[in-house]
Amino acid sequence: MIETLQFYLSYPFVRYALIVGTLIALCSSLLGVTLVLKRFSYIGDGLSHVAFGALAIGTIFDLTSTSVIVMPVTIAAAVLILRTGQNPKIHGDAAIAMLSVGSLAIGYLVMHLFSTSANISGDVCSTLFGSTSILTLTKAEVWLCVVMSVIVVAVFVVLYNRIFAVTFDENFAKATGIKTNTYNTLIAVITAIIIVLAMNLVGSLLISALIIFPALSAMRVVQNFKGVIIYSTVISVFCALLGIVLSILFSTPVGSTIVAADIAAFGINCVIGRGLRRG
Repeated sequence: MIETLQFYLSYPFVRYALIVGTLIALCSSLLGVTLVLKRFSYIGDGLSHVAFGALAIGTIFDLTSTSVIVMPVTIAAAVLILRTGQNPKIHGDAAIAMLSVGSLAIGYLVMHLFSTSANISGDVCSTLFGSTSILTLTKAEVWLCVVMSVIVVAVFVVLYNRIFAVTFDENFAKATGIKTNTYNTLIAVITAIIIVLAMNLVGSLLISALIIFPALSAMRVVQNFKGVIIYSTVISVFCALLGIVLSILFSTPVGSTIVAADIAAFGINCVIGRGLRRG
């Protein structure tokens, strides 16, 4: 098994997959804790479906890099969800559901009407579940992921205190002079960037797992905000690497294997958490 892994690691596309997987897991875990605590976990699900619709349109126009259209559209959708959610006539969950279902349906419809491939079902499956796209990354896509990941981590570290304040008590943060709307918008934009980057790793339908499971796992064991973020990052990166390695060794879908590892980690941490509380 070790020899097999060493053999695969000699290929650049496998190394690219491990680099991108690590960076995406790192970024998603940072924002995951904030989104879970703000009860906004499903924004990842909604934005991933928007990204799928944009990706379908980008594919139809045969764009060299679909990120050119997917990134701006997903960011715009994140801001729209945030603004619409503040409308008393349309609550946040309703706004997410509308964009999620609508974008998914339109994307699938467009791919069928303007098909550029003989294997539509295979293309849709790969996009939704990330079955092969993580292993077909180009060097340009890897560098894009590296740059965007550095920006996300830098923004989170620099604005950590303000994000912490907005996460736990938005009214108090507003009273102290923090522009909460600006930081909520920033969180939504960063989430959109992570969603676009993560599509190649786990696909559109499984992105929420990268955001939710590590955060929930860490919350079962650690009780303070900073500790939860650090522990969730460790869990997320470990599960991503484990999932990619197992998928290579046993020829399983990359996205599903990573999510399965996250689910196993959640179960283990639930048991550890119960043991700590009893002790």
